[in-house]
Amino acid sequence: MGTAPHRSADSTLGKVRAAPLPETPELLMRPVRSAARLTVAAALALGLTACTINVGGDTPETPTPDETSAEETAPVEDAEEVDDAAAEETGASGELPDWANPVTNPGEQISTFNVGDVRIDVYQVGVTQATKDGLFVDPENNQPIIAEGDDIVFVNYVITNEGAPIDLGSSLVSIDERYDDWPYMQGMDTIVDDALYEAQGVHDDGMAPGAYREPTVYTFGTGQSYSYATNFRYQSASPITFDGTIVPVDAEGELLHDERMEGEGTGTIS
Repeated sequence: MGTAPHRSADSTLGKVRAAPLPETPELLMRPVRSAARLTVAAALALGLTACTINVGGDTPETPTPDETSAEETAPVEDAEEVDDAAAEETGASGELPDWANPVTNPGEQISTFNVGDVRIDVYQVGVTQATKDGLFVDPENNQPIIAEGDDIVFVNYVITNEGAPIDLGSSLVSIDERYDDWPYMQGMDTIVDDALYEAQGVHDDGMAPGAYREPTVYTFGTGQSYSYATNFRYQSASPITFDGTIVPVDAEGELLHDERMEGEGTGTIS
C-alpha cells in the first residue's frame, strides 16, 4: 500500500509535505476546491403546492330528454379531470421523480447491482482529458494524482427503484467507486468541471437545480429512475468495485440509520 497524498499548497507559498502514514495512507484535499457541487444545497428552499381539481357537479333529479343527452357526453370531460387529479395524487409513481434531472444513459454497461430493492446500472461513458489539476497530491513526488491533461474516464449511474416508495435524504443513493488497486483510504480523485459533464451528455448531480426543500425528504417512487455521473483517473483494463449506500429518512428528514442498506457491484474499466 502506498503512502498518502496530502494537501498541495498555493504555488506562491511553496509546497508543503506531510509525513506519510505507515499503514493507513490517506488522501488530503488541496486547499482550493470548487463549490460547483454545492450550488444545490445553497439554493432557496422551494415549497411544492399541489393543485386540487373539483370533479363532478349537481345532477338534475328529473332530467328531460335533452338534459339526458347532454349528460351522456359529460363523463368524458369528468374522466379527464379524475385522471388529472389521480396523477397529482400519485406523483411519486411516474418514471422520473419531481426532484430529479432527466435520466441519461450513454455508454456501455459495465456493472449492475442492488441496494435493497434499488437497482444501480453502471455505464462507462467516455475518456477525455482533465482541464485542471485534481484535488489530491502524492507526497512521494508532490505531483497531483490527476494533472491537467491527464486522461480521465466518466461513468454514469442509472438508479431505479424496483420496490416500494422510499424517502431519501439530500444524499439520495450514495455510490463510492474505487479501482481494486487504489492504494489510499479515501475515495478516488475527480475533476469538477461542468463543461466536461455537458460534453459527455451526463449530469454531475441527480437532483435538479432548485429542487432542494425543507424538510429534506425526496420520495423515490416505485418504478422511478434518476441518473448522475462522476469521473476519475483513467486506468485501462482495471477491475473496479462500486459500493452503494441508502439511508432512508423520516417525515422530518432525519436519517434512519437502523434502516441503512448497502450493496456492491464489480466491473472493469475498459
